[in-house]
Amino acid sequence: MTTVHYDSYTEARTHLKALLDAAESGRVATVRRESARTAVLDVERLRRYLARATPSCAQVVPEAGGWSVFIPGLPVAADGVSFGEALTEMVDALREYAEDWQDHLLDAPNHSDNWGLVQLISLSDDEQLRDWLVGEAR
Repeated sequence: MTTVHYDSYTEARTHLKALLDAAESGRVATVRRESARTAVLDVERLRRYLARATPSCAQVVPEAGGWSVFIPGLPVAADGVSFGEALTEMVDALREYAEDWQDHLLDAPNHSDNWGLVQLISLSDDEQLRDWLVGEAR
């Protein structure tokens, strides 16, 4: 089977199993609704791709008897007494940023390009985000 495409929401709903099977196997799966075309993707494949395609560029610095973590160009930072605590706090800060992005930042000109990062944060568990922060994306 090759690309799976349905020209309407109704047609996609009728063939939902085929649409999801195509997405889960990694094939291109799309649905057209009016003038928009939407891709249906397997979450883990997308998450792995985003983790590789979006390096964290996180900076970790010792500071005042602890550690600070920040990502240049992103309004997110965290501190901790230990390196591990700082990473845990950064994961929490990233989750808060993703919530804020979904709520009100997605259309802000200085945040709109962070779509991929927000998807990565939302699709990852805490361990996956910690690995991504230290450059061990999987």
